[in-house]
Amino acid sequence: MGAQRVAERFTELYGAAPQGVWAAPGRVNLIGEHTDYNDGFVMPFALPHQVVAAVSRRDDGVLRLHSADVEGGVVELAPTALAPGGDAEWTAYPAGVVWALREAGHAVAGADIHLSSTVPTGAGLSSSAALEVVVALALNDLYGLGLRRWQLARLCQRAENLYVGAPTGIMDQTASACCEPGHALFLDTRDLSQHQIPFDLAAGGLRLLVVDTQVKHAHSGGEYGKRRAGCEKGAALLGVDALRDVPYDGLDAALAGLGDEEEVRRLVRHVVTEDQRVERVVGLLRSGEVRAIGPVLTEGHVSLRDDFRISCPELDLVVDTALAAGALGARMTGGGFGGSAIVLTEVTEVDTLTKAIEEAFAGAGFTTPRVFEAVPSAGAHRLD
Repeated sequence: MGAQRVAERFTELYGAAPQGVWAAPGRVNLIGEHTDYNDGFVMPFALPHQVVAAVSRRDDGVLRLHSADVEGGVVELAPTALAPGGDAEWTAYPAGVVWALREAGHAVAGADIHLSSTVPTGAGLSSSAALEVVVALALNDLYGLGLRRWQLARLCQRAENLYVGAPTGIMDQTASACCEPGHALFLDTRDLSQHQIPFDLAAGGLRLLVVDTQVKHAHSGGEYGKRRAGCEKGAALLGVDALRDVPYDGLDAALAGLGDEEEVRRLVRHVVTEDQRVERVVGLLRSGEVRAIGPVLTEGHVSLRDDFRISCPELDLVVDTALAAGALGARMTGGGFGGSAIVLTEVTEVDTLTKAIEEAFAGAGFTTPRVFEAVPSAGAHRLD
């Protein structure tokens, strides 16, 4: 839904035109999975799919929320009454942002908000982060808070961690807030330093496909939290602040020092090797060797499948089928247990690969996947 239609719908709902319309994108993570909450490296880029929000400021202690994508009318809340754990619906995400802003000392008294999204939900493409960031950016502008993009991302992460109850890292919100068109974002999640890395697929005759398996996942579920807890246990056993501090060339010694903690050993191995894969991809892109990142992406999938154990039959089928059909590389992306995979391919092979994946899913009796091109796009911004 475009900005004009979102604004028109806002007017229908609330009886006056919005003070502005904002957008924030979903993201694809090129490489660097489950490294963000380990103080490691990630490399996402923004999608053209986005959450659009029409918003007006209120100063009377009323927060009104409506989504074009959820059945039901306007939900009215009191900002002063917001508290973590009290909302299991979609409204927890925008309400959590208001709560986080107020907890940080920003006098956000209320707002009227209407939302519309083209980011697939449950596909591992950060629809929740996009929703949080667009609300945060709008309120930042309307209330004149003067917060920088990385600060908004931090507050949105706090909202998702503490208010929603999903133990996600900082990557999703930072990608939605800070990415630039035509670039991937090389982010150090420890100090939040950022480098925009040119990622021009078209110039090299390449495409990156997203394959949404239609298998839904939920970050607030127990398995994601177990992986994070296991990583924290590994860091504690190794005597480091975070797994980021385990050097790649010291990995074998670190693994040997974990004794009979086999599950923790697998998690540590993935995180340390994944950080190294991010650095390899950055180096290849900086030197213009885009095709050469393909095998690194595939290595990442093997690690997520075998060590982190967060893949699923549908994701594995995408990767195996794509590689057999000639893809340069493929891997699952996002939190895992469903969601999407990415496939790096020559532009001339897009149709062939898409057909092969769809036929493989049909043969396995799986739901038909959604396949689309991932184009590095702009981060959050004001539309009107």
